[in-house]
Amino acid sequence: MGFMTPFKKRANSFTYIPRYYDPEREAFNQRRAELFGERAGDSDREYVPGQYIRTQREARTARRQNEKSDNGHTRIIILCALAAIIMLFAYRLYPVIVSALSDKPSKAAAAPAYEEEFDPYAPIVIIPND
Repeated sequence: MGFMTPFKKRANSFTYIPRYYDPEREAFNQRRAELFGERAGDSDREYVPGQYIRTQREARTARRQNEKSDNGHTRIIILCALAAIIMLFAYRLYPVIVSALSDKPSKAAAAPAYEEEFDPYAPIVIIPND
């Protein structure tokens, strides 16, 4: 049973994993150094006006060139293919679904003889109420 006791079965513990190297932090520091122009080769040079802006622009250009640049053509092709599949689905299966869900009896099921289809031009039959 789960009664409260003053004695513990095991001591309190915690998980401590020492981390001497953090790859995410290292990548962040490298990107920051590139953006601010603080590379090892830049330490002996003096600051040139506009150096940070040029460094940022060059880093942005290099990053954009490394990324895949398909200009959205793949996305447009995928959207067109999905639209074609949806249209084919609607063309082929929509009539089947509508006929299955409709309230009209099918032609195979015979309607009772006393029920006729309504004809608005037929003369009205009046039956006296005795």
